[in-house]
Amino acid sequence: MRAWVLLSAVLWYLTGVGGQRSSELTGNGLVYGKPGHPVKLYVKLHDNSPILVCMDFKRAKKEIVDPTYIWIGPNDKPLTENNQINITKTGKLMVKDFLEASSGPYTCTLSYKTVKAETQEETIVKQRYDFMIFAYREPDYSYKMAVRFTTKSCEGKYNDLLFRVLKKILDNLMSDLSCHVIEPSYKCHFVKIPKHGLIHELFIAFQVNPFAPGWKGACNDSADCEDITNHNILQARDRIEEFFRSQAYIYYHDFNKTIPAMHFVDHSFHVVRMDSCRPGFGKNEGLHSNCASCCGNYKI
Repeated sequence: MRAWVLLSAVLWYLTGVGGQRSSELTGNGLVYGKPGHPVKLYVKLHDNSPILVCMDFKRAKKEIVDPTYIWIGPNDKPLTENNQINITKTGKLMVKDFLEASSGPYTCTLSYKTVKAETQEETIVKQRYDFMIFAYREPDYSYKMAVRFTTKSCEGKYNDLLFRVLKKILDNLMSDLSCHVIEPSYKCHFVKIPKHGLIHELFIAFQVNPFAPGWKGACNDSADCEDITNHNILQARDRIEEFFRSQAYIYYHDFNKTIPAMHFVDHSFHVVRMDSCRPGFGKNEGLHSNCASCCGNYKI
């Protein structure tokens, strides 16, 4: 099934049913574990990782007796405090100056006691939390994109479901190119449309990055991996543009008189090319040597 057909089906689906949001990342930058499900994270090379909490969000809101925490790193050895590893007494982990060699599974085992009030009998309970952390690097350039969708309301679960489905569709569109969506976000706003009054719209933004897990596989037969990743991200950009063009076509040709409450806003797709801020990069392109800026800016 083509991606634009799938999204059309989802837009109709959202008017009737929805799904629960599962989020381990809180507004204060803490990332909680999720029992039975590895939590995946991506950390830019040489940045500090988010703070990983050896606990799930529900458990963190309850009283815990005599908790202990054991963190195991990618080399299957217990992690201890050093100049790169920071572990607090409450089981929070942060990896400083994240390197490619730091990528891999991080596992924490939480142990605590339950005490019966009547007999003071103690029982030890253990819970394991798994995290998968991947380093990513800045490409020669990447693309920041923005798009808008109408919605019934700024409240409710449907907006979040649309956002997650859209991200999944875009990731699938370019999975064979080792590209993926990073830093996705959205906000809901009231928009005054001439002759239509106020409507609700989702303002969605994301970045396309050519270093999805497994990206090295595309470079095995090439001496210049940068050429491969640059070519791939250009193809990814073209596919995403075509995808949103198809959304505009659907809006004008396939919905006839009945339009779903959530649909793509024509001419809202916006693309900006961002160059890496690497010393010397871009000198032949007339860019400022200390960082780069946008080299392309257009919308469809």
